[in-house]
Amino acid sequence: MIIAKTPFRISFFGGGTDFPDYFLENSGSVISTTIDKYCYVNVRNLPKFFDYSDEIIYSKIERVNDIDDINHPMIKNIIKLMSVSNIRVTYDADLPARSGLGTSSSFAVSLINAFFSLKNIDCSKKDMSDIAIYVEREMCKEAGGIQDQIAASFGGLNKIDFLKTKPIYNETLIEDKKINVYDYEINKVNITDERKKELEENLMMFFTGINRNSFKIQEKTQDCLNKNIKNLKELNNMVTEAKKILENNTNMNEFGKLLNSAWALKRGLNDSVSNDYIDEIYKKGITNGAIGGKLLGAGGGGFLLFYVEKDKQDNIKKALQDFIEVPFKFENNGTTIIYKNED
Repeated sequence: MIIAKTPFRISFFGGGTDFPDYFLENSGSVISTTIDKYCYVNVRNLPKFFDYSDEIIYSKIERVNDIDDINHPMIKNIIKLMSVSNIRVTYDADLPARSGLGTSSSFAVSLINAFFSLKNIDCSKKDMSDIAIYVEREMCKEAGGIQDQIAASFGGLNKIDFLKTKPIYNETLIEDKKINVYDYEINKVNITDERKKELEENLMMFFTGINRNSFKIQEKTQDCLNKNIKNLKELNNMVTEAKKILENNTNMNEFGKLLNSAWALKRGLNDSVSNDYIDEIYKKGITNGAIGGKLLGAGGGGFLLFYVEKDKQDNIKKALQDFIEVPFKFENNGTTIIYKNED
């Protein structure tokens, strides 16, 4: 039995510039961090006592005798790509899916990590993120960027730069199957522990109560990329500015102000990113003391993040008392195997 644990992520700046259709022409970057909220994937070989060969347990239970009969496209494609069989997969998580925290990609990375461990194959975090990107973007044909898989694999507070080159290589870890991979660089944000704690303590996260299908929103964003080049370049520039704020002795409130500016730009990428309901919640936060904030992920629902000085946080809690607050801390480990029993 194998248990893989993979964090969810918060993306602060640069979302949208991680779409291949954008960064292969313009280059792109994001600043994101993983947090101490996780998904857990339990994988084991299924004993041969059942009238089915594979069992998949997530929000549904699937029992099949043929991999092609699995309904969950990501699970089916990862199983086929990695040539595993006669397995039981169980998924659990600290927070709901479709909430803007990269949950789908964290699940993909966790499953890939667990399968490699089950096969006793050493796999780098880059291999895991590359395979997860390939499965989600190429095999499942889901629109979107590539930051989530990278963040989930590596963990930490990082600036991730997406490069213009697009090589194809032979991934020997998955039995010589050729997959497309994208070039990227991970640059750790060199922030002091004191300033990192200050940033962490000034962030508040609330659940809007809306679970949404991010893929449809991502499709609209992708369709509008050519119309939004100016905004995306400005969002990309904010990544560099945000990194300077964090690394230098700049008042941390400037980070909150920059979040507010970035959210205003992101709202303009397409009309599905926000709505009147979300705008009203955001307005309540700003009116009651938040310096800035943003809706996490593709938009349309999920979690709202606010930057709030500590002496204003009680006001925010009172104003947003109808919404679930989720306290969190940053984490640095990325995906890990937390249990392995070969018996």
